[in-house]
Amino acid sequence: MSVKQLFLGDEAIAQGALDAGLSGVYAYPGTPSTEITEFIQHSRQAIEGNVHREWASNEKTAMEAAIGMSYAGKRAMVCMKHVGLNVAADPFMNSAITGANGGLVVVVADDPSMHSSQDEQDSRFFAKFAFVPIFEPSNQQEAYDMAFEAFDFSEKYRIPVMLRVTTRLAHSRAGVERRANPRPQNEIHLHENPKQFILLPALAKKYYQQLLDKQPDLEKEAENSPFNKYIDGENKSLGIIASGIGYNYLMENYVQTPCPYPVLKISQYPVPAKQVAKLVDECSAVLVLEEGYPLIEEQLRGLLNRGGNIKGRLDGTLSRAGELTPNMVGKALGIEQVEGMPVPDIVMPRPPALCTGCPHIDSYIALNEAMQPYGEGRVFSDIGCYTLGALPPYNAIYSTVDMGASITMAKGAADAGLRPAVAVIGDSTFTHSGMTSLLDAVYENTPITVLILDNSTTGMTGGQDSHAFGRVFEICKGLGVSEEHIRVLKPLRNRHDENVAIIKEELAHEGVSVIVPTRECVQTLSRRMKAKLK
Repeated sequence: MSVKQLFLGDEAIAQGALDAGLSGVYAYPGTPSTEITEFIQHSRQAIEGNVHREWASNEKTAMEAAIGMSYAGKRAMVCMKHVGLNVAADPFMNSAITGANGGLVVVVADDPSMHSSQDEQDSRFFAKFAFVPIFEPSNQQEAYDMAFEAFDFSEKYRIPVMLRVTTRLAHSRAGVERRANPRPQNEIHLHENPKQFILLPALAKKYYQQLLDKQPDLEKEAENSPFNKYIDGENKSLGIIASGIGYNYLMENYVQTPCPYPVLKISQYPVPAKQVAKLVDECSAVLVLEEGYPLIEEQLRGLLNRGGNIKGRLDGTLSRAGELTPNMVGKALGIEQVEGMPVPDIVMPRPPALCTGCPHIDSYIALNEAMQPYGEGRVFSDIGCYTLGALPPYNAIYSTVDMGASITMAKGAADAGLRPAVAVIGDSTFTHSGMTSLLDAVYENTPITVLILDNSTTGMTGGQDSHAFGRVFEICKGLGVSEEHIRVLKPLRNRHDENVAIIKEELAHEGVSVIVPTRECVQTLSRRMKAKLK
């Protein structure tokens, strides 16, 4: 007898993968995807099954390791946020051509409205670009079911499968009914074609054609998928296409009464063309509800916008940017919405801030003093807690573009003649994407000063272990930074004058210098101290 369990969407995906016979999860922490791997790391089922569950140094290495496990015939899942897919794009695109041996599921958590991200890109476009099928759950139960089914689907067609979720589904809870009989892990078995994963041009051309040949079958699967439903309605003045969580939001507007319009729910791609054609032919107008970019809407409109009366994000019926919400859907349907009182002016917004006692505070205070003679605009930063150094009272940094960009942007500015040029990067971000950037600077002996803020953890996403722990000095030395210009300091107020002096010395150096302010994150320190007292 199955029992319902209360799961976050992320946790439902994790449990569905475990019940499907998962042998390894590979990921780099990135909100809103982080909880998938954390759930597996603490799962008794995963521990007893010896499921691989360590963090990777970045999304590219995670994707490649997952492909390697699939190569060996076992089921692998790789998890990332949407901008992480940019990092993993090279192996992701090519994995569609190599295909999969053991089931390979790529979970991507998009972040519409940019709650904790630099952009709100829609990963469905990447999958469409790669000719990879997509599963997009509308609720937590589907998140579990799709994670379970996606491995079978991947092995049936020998292709990676993308499982795409968004922030609200990833981080909200609902009851989920698990399968009664979890599936055992695969045994090791290699592909019958020993050259299947060799993408020499002559072979890659053949495998690419095989990928194209699979597309009609994938389209048939979408037409007949239980995750895609055509629900008829009496009022044909409007037809509604709702994908993923957009379907959930639609149903929230029809709790008391059934929806009067025909509805096509899409949660498995490619877009089921026959069902779309049926809806368009029967209805005077079509409203498209999709979280993220207007992928389905663009396909309906076509290049010349002759697709009929199509409403959605492109015509202004729904906002072009930001999250979809039940209220937005209700307004698009002409349903009167009850909204709360506006926030009074007396309530001031509270921006995020560095924690009290954070070591980055002392690092920024020292850096600001050392940089004072040079003026503003010379400090490039990266993705992490320390990005908050852009805000008052520090106002210390002037760029945040992508993981690892701080060092290479500082290098480019130095190449342009800007002196001094300073990069600020965290220890985890450094091992994620900063090492190759530093190698470029070392190769040319570019005059930049790099501050690697070492708080011994991946702080922004909750304190996961950092691959750089205890290794930053040796990594920099191994990359070729002169040992006398790798300066480790303790970011404390009583060391302030000493730290300012060290930073000033390295700013004057006409070559690559690295400063490593090292002090543990106050949050992980607090948790560690509490654990000792138990």
